[in-house]
Amino acid sequence: MLSCVLKQVVRQRPCRHLPAMPAVAFYHSDNGVYGYRPAAWTEQTSGARAVTENRICYPSLMQLVTAYREHGHKKAKIDPLGRQKPRPTPELDPAMYGISLTDNKVFELEGIVNSTMKSGNMEDIVSHLESLYCDQMSAEFMHLTTMEEREWFAEKFEESRTWTLSDDEKKSLALTLAESQAFDNFLAAKFGTIKRYSGEGAESMMGFFQEVFKQAVQDNLEEVHIGMPHRARLNLLTGLLKYPATLMFKKMKGLPEFPQGAVCSGDVLSHLYNSVDLDVNGRQLHVSMIPNPSHLEACTSVLSGKVRGRQQSLKDGDYCTDVSARVGDKVLGVQVHGDASFTAQGIIQENFAIAEVPHFNIGGTLHLIVNNQLGFTTPGERGRSSLYCSDIGKMNGNPVIHVNGDNPEEVVRACRLAMEYRQHFRKDVLVDLQCWRKWGHNEIDDPSFTNPSMYSIINNRTSVPDLYVQKLTDDGLTIKEEVNDKVTTLQVDWNEGLKTMDTYQAYHYHLRRRWKGFVQAPSHVTAWETGVQSDLLRYIGAKSVEIPSDFVPHPHLKKTFLQSRLRKLEEGKPLDWATAEAMAFGSLLYEGFNVRICGQDVGRGTFSQRHAMLIDNQTDAMYIPLNNIMPQQTGFYEVANSPLSEEAVLGFEYGMSIENPNNLIIWEAQFGDFYNGAQIIIDTFVTSGEVKWLLQSGLVMLLPHGYDGAGPEHSSCHIERFLQLCDSKEHDIDGDDVNTQIVHPTTPAQYFHLLRRQMVRNYRKPLIVAGPKVMLRLPAAVSNLADMGPGTSFQPVIPDSAVDPNRVDRVVFCCGKHYYALAKEREDKQLFNTALIRVEELCPFPTALLQEQLNKYPNAKAYVWSQEEHTNMGPWFFVNPRFNNLVGCKLSYVGRGPLGTAAAGVGQVHQQEAKQVIQQTFQG
Repeated sequence: MLSCVLKQVVRQRPCRHLPAMPAVAFYHSDNGVYGYRPAAWTEQTSGARAVTENRICYPSLMQLVTAYREHGHKKAKIDPLGRQKPRPTPELDPAMYGISLTDNKVFELEGIVNSTMKSGNMEDIVSHLESLYCDQMSAEFMHLTTMEEREWFAEKFEESRTWTLSDDEKKSLALTLAESQAFDNFLAAKFGTIKRYSGEGAESMMGFFQEVFKQAVQDNLEEVHIGMPHRARLNLLTGLLKYPATLMFKKMKGLPEFPQGAVCSGDVLSHLYNSVDLDVNGRQLHVSMIPNPSHLEACTSVLSGKVRGRQQSLKDGDYCTDVSARVGDKVLGVQVHGDASFTAQGIIQENFAIAEVPHFNIGGTLHLIVNNQLGFTTPGERGRSSLYCSDIGKMNGNPVIHVNGDNPEEVVRACRLAMEYRQHFRKDVLVDLQCWRKWGHNEIDDPSFTNPSMYSIINNRTSVPDLYVQKLTDDGLTIKEEVNDKVTTLQVDWNEGLKTMDTYQAYHYHLRRRWKGFVQAPSHVTAWETGVQSDLLRYIGAKSVEIPSDFVPHPHLKKTFLQSRLRKLEEGKPLDWATAEAMAFGSLLYEGFNVRICGQDVGRGTFSQRHAMLIDNQTDAMYIPLNNIMPQQTGFYEVANSPLSEEAVLGFEYGMSIENPNNLIIWEAQFGDFYNGAQIIIDTFVTSGEVKWLLQSGLVMLLPHGYDGAGPEHSSCHIERFLQLCDSKEHDIDGDDVNTQIVHPTTPAQYFHLLRRQMVRNYRKPLIVAGPKVMLRLPAAVSNLADMGPGTSFQPVIPDSAVDPNRVDRVVFCCGKHYYALAKEREDKQLFNTALIRVEELCPFPTALLQEQLNKYPNAKAYVWSQEEHTNMGPWFFVNPRFNNLVGCKLSYVGRGPLGTAAAGVGQVHQQEAKQVIQQTFQG
């Protein structure tokens, strides 16, 4: 019967043809699953026989070379200010290896040192090693996890000393640096009191980006996405990324930077962003800089998620049906960091922790640390415990390239080397750009208060662009006149922009490309039919537990999950939460949407309820039934079990959600309050991204919530915090244009409709779900197929159908699983003079629907808000003024009293409190 339903449904809906996916996609097999394809295993070799013999022949020399590769960076001239104290390097003493510099024996260097030097005596070799590893660019790479990587990097690094720039490349580099300097000078003259966080002292980073774009097109990359803090952000935007300088001047004057008609509050100057198609050597490259908040490094994981989202949209890497494709073939992420924040912010460690995990890998990020050697006013030795600010980047075995920022050509070489490594190994690589900061934390801060000796050096320095122009001139390359002409032209253009900035209209940079056809949410509440025909739901429900004939499920799951779900569907019995979720996901996949659910153990679910991924009991192979609903399936289900991280993972999922509106992105906390490790992401991105930057996100946060005696840390999702962050109004009726939707559903059907509503609307809003724990298996918390059928939709308020309205003298409003405890008490004690109204959606606040419910009870005398949370928590503080001001109803409160923690940790106390709340709800 079910197969007949499928044939009928498929005939009704045309499907785009895609290359066939593997019939069975096992997690642990060579095929992998949707969103993860394991890399093929390649056997590593030890190199050519001649190389090996040469190393055996000269073991002491090999030891010395290895020492330079491992410790040479300690002697390198990478500090442009020359203030770093020399570090003792006994490892580089030839005598440590029984070598004498007076030995005139000529050594063959094949396989020992990779450079133009093929042989030499010991004095020449040591001098050569010094020039390779102790000059203005050095590296740390001996910690790389495989011999292949270490050998490759040593060869490429030593070879890079011979890389040169053509005269045209040198001129282009000089002009790029000069433009950055000219822009800073112009802003200083015209906007002297504005904090602009200039690039002065770090102009070489513009050469770095220019080289990234060149290398990207050479490597056939299609897009580069950048995450960046405030330092030199304006320079990069108006220079290489073509952000209109006039619009920036307008922002500096205090005028809005967003398009006319857009509902937006905007953000500060140093958080501006842009997306542009560049012509790089005759080829198009799309470059996008994501917005950032003032919380340094918070955008790091957001960038990674955005890149992963683009890879999914472009069918790059893990999403490609071509087995030869590698992750990161089409899209590159470049993340810029500050030295102090990179060392100290925990999200950096978390981001590295997920960088190579299945479903999070983006094929390697290029990290640029703009190392001012100073964080705010704190010098490096007081801002970290490690030798370098970059040391945490080595946790995954990633190479670090240190380079002197006063040498732009070395910065270009460092970029080339980093790009080559990323392209070859598809792993993260770090460039530590050691530079300096001309001004203090901003241009109106005096850094000499705390760093007088450093700034006595800086104040007497020639700028990096001027130094480079002078170097080229000394080398016989005529460039000064060309630089002066360009600066003059730019100043004319910028002055013209100043004159027209008051009337300049910002272009509509939002809701384009993949977001075309979407709108900002209306200022009124809209209703969306989200029901699905019952035959299709039965079919999807059955397919959600269908497994291949040779797949061996866990015997307990076979009985209580697979067979039980099928039996309920066949017998028409009410369905539980997990089944409704599977049918919501499956129906969206059927319609061509992608679904991704992410979190710790989400595949099975924290409460062992979901089992979206099934594991073969004999082989550990993984199978995702919903990815095999129908032939030529175009929407797929990605199950991303994440490491024990909240901040980086939630940021990653937010990044994915802003990329493509056709992907339902869900993050589930193990327990509701675990989200608090990601509070920065919630505050600065999830709840405010559209308000600040016009970036819509349909991210869903599932936060298991409920007072079950589990103690302070496993009870509450702190719904009060989300309600405080929402922009719902106390004295006016909410519309769909609230910044976040906050719900507390009580039935599987309600959850089903919420998930589908996220995707069928023509706008996107974050959805915060105070989700179920005991309701997952509560016999009363079930739904029928009819509740999800055609003509049905999410109900922001669920009325009470179990009482006679004329007999009611007491109306109780409540949320979540607390309703079922109240309903049981009413049934047990036959208290049918009390109506129980469920408020399923708190934001936007359902004023009209609540008024409609109140009108049903003409004899009501008491109106109660009942909650299981404490007075200072839960929805009470939010609903009380809205009932009073908007609904016209004064509520009395019943719930736990105030407490400094989410819940009592003593079982008897919990039970006593719970009993008291239930009893008081029905008392006069």
